[in-house]
Amino acid sequence: MKKLVLVAAFVLAACGQPAPPAEHGYGADPQLPAPQEGMLPTVTTAEAVGWPDGAAPVAPEGFTVTRYAENLDHPRWIYRLPNGDVLVAESSTKPQENGGLMGWIRNRIQRSAGALGESADRITLLRDSDGDGVVDARHVFAEDLNQPFGIALVGEYLYVGNTDAVVRFRYTPNSVRAPGRPETLFELPYRDGDNGHWTRNIVANADGSKLYVAVGSASNIADHGLEAEEGRAAIWEFNPDGSQVRIFASGLRNPVGMSWEPTTNQLWVAVNERDMLGDNLVPDYITHVEAGAFYGWPYYYWGDHRDERVEIPANVRLQAPTAPDFALGAHTASLGLMFATDAALPQHYRGGAFVGQHGSWNRSELVGYRVAYVPFADGRPVGGVEDFLTGFLNSENQAQGRPVGVATDRTGAILVADDVGNIIWRVAYASTPAAPAQ
Repeated sequence: MKKLVLVAAFVLAACGQPAPPAEHGYGADPQLPAPQEGMLPTVTTAEAVGWPDGAAPVAPEGFTVTRYAENLDHPRWIYRLPNGDVLVAESSTKPQENGGLMGWIRNRIQRSAGALGESADRITLLRDSDGDGVVDARHVFAEDLNQPFGIALVGEYLYVGNTDAVVRFRYTPNSVRAPGRPETLFELPYRDGDNGHWTRNIVANADGSKLYVAVGSASNIADHGLEAEEGRAAIWEFNPDGSQVRIFASGLRNPVGMSWEPTTNQLWVAVNERDMLGDNLVPDYITHVEAGAFYGWPYYYWGDHRDERVEIPANVRLQAPTAPDFALGAHTASLGLMFATDAALPQHYRGGAFVGQHGSWNRSELVGYRVAYVPFADGRPVGGVEDFLTGFLNSENQAQGRPVGVATDRTGAILVADDVGNIIWRVAYASTPAAPAQ
């Protein structure tokens, strides 16, 4: 039976609609085809194989790509502390339990793609003492967490987004180890054995008076019922002491990367959209986030496009959905988001957004598997999506790596978390100066 199911899934993959020109699913006004529904998702995975010795992703001319840190355990997210130390959240997707046929298919797909494994559940600290772009000390900063992801330092506390709660540690400058067990500020929606989109990113506003945590949906389109989605597919806002917790924005299927646009100081987020409507629906996107806004999930996508698979209950009165700002292509799994305000970059890359696209598994032709760049002007995206870091797929369409979080090191070079290669890549422009030792 298992063999028959797997064959059926891959037959569907072979029958997927052909990919249109890339620009159709990208930009401020993407071309959205009619939905194509099916009993099973299109399945085309890039088998995870890792990087050969000496190999590296490809950056634009003038940049040098090096291995900042290797032999990590599924590095997902990166956060730089004020002293230049880099914290790396190491965590992975857990197998779905009791998910029936679809759960079994999902586990097989994600295992092949390098997404499943024993989650390290730790945060590692990397230190480049002299600012030469080479890590010279490495420490386990915190461990025995629960799928940690987002990290934010506010005042004397380091906040961590576990999959089931926001926790915090007291932080002493230059320390290499968190003291003891963290304090739990408040719990987050969680489904034991099948938690869906499990990553919980955290960012703070400029003065540290408010923090924001991204909580993805439990399923594709409320497959477990709307009750299971209570508080999910949303960005929450809270005070540093854990008080005044509220839903800041909703209808965001799987919000992950969050970053502040530097000219407007608006919060932006990268969002993964829904599956099983065809190769070219629904585009993932980045968008600015308005307080109280509803972005459509699960009833609508890309503004007021109705998803007829999800019935609107008679007792639910919906506000008008807000359309996103900029499409990043369907199934690209756009996760990381960073506005490089402190990066040492040529003029072309200043002020824009870098997006870590983890790559598709549910599209007949592979997309994503890159760090993309979106130029901005006056606080808005301008032009198209550009390649910034590519080469994650080899000539056989196997995944040497898959990019997730994007940050900068103390010198202004860009760091990229690669959770299949188990590497943090450093992408430095030729004129990037070394940072003074601290």
